[in-house]
Amino acid sequence: MLALLAQLAPRPRDPDANAERAARVLRDRPDVDLAVFPELYLGGYTLRALDELALTPGAGPLATVAAAAAAARTAVVIGFAERLDDGVANSAACFDADGSLAGIYRKTHLFGREAEAFTAGDEQLVVPIAGTLVAPLICFDIEFPEPARAAARAGAELLVTPSANMAPYWADHELASRARALDNRLAHVYANRVGSEGPHRFVGGSRAVAADGSVLIEASQENEELLVAALGRPETPQGDLDYLRQARGELPVRAPAVPSSPPGASQ
Repeated sequence: MLALLAQLAPRPRDPDANAERAARVLRDRPDVDLAVFPELYLGGYTLRALDELALTPGAGPLATVAAAAAAARTAVVIGFAERLDDGVANSAACFDADGSLAGIYRKTHLFGREAEAFTAGDEQLVVPIAGTLVAPLICFDIEFPEPARAAARAGAELLVTPSANMAPYWADHELASRARALDNRLAHVYANRVGSEGPHRFVGGSRAVAADGSVLIEASQENEELLVAALGRPETPQGDLDYLRQARGELPVRAPAVPSSPPGASQ
């Protein structure tokens, strides 16, 4: 599989322009099997007036991306603010190479003030696109081992993460993107954005990670870049490296009893 990592700076609050740019990227690289764009790419990373940016799955900007995916025969994962009946989700639309919407993943772990603006997703997703069972995650999700592990246990063959990781957290995601691959012996495609928006400076570092945690290709921290990584077919790890088979799951924890009041406190 050839995967395109679109490390771009979206135009703030302009879903139509960002969708057209994504479509141009797809037209220019029809050789790739999968293209991944950053978190909230279509509207930009903002927590303000989200109702003005929120899109339903059939809205014009997403239809533009779907048509471009079909024309290029390329599967796409792209971030957007999704309009729900009860709010707005930080979502990733997953289109297959025929332009069909194969699934929408909603970010389950919201970072900081995101929890005040977005409705958190309540399930993981494994979706068949580009001939592969893909587990989409979004940004902060990868800082926890549980979401990727749950998807791997459900049969995922590839981890894909749109991100809008910002300063000063470059090192956090450099480690987490590799750790989630190694944890589950799955390749990981991580596409972060660059540029500034509001108070945030985004730190790039988009990378494709092999199933052993080694970095196949990595972008700069400042510049827009389009990277293409060749990913091998997923293989079932053998013997001592089959972490999913060997993991024992939840075990009881023996811990010292916590006194009801500090020693010496008056009763």
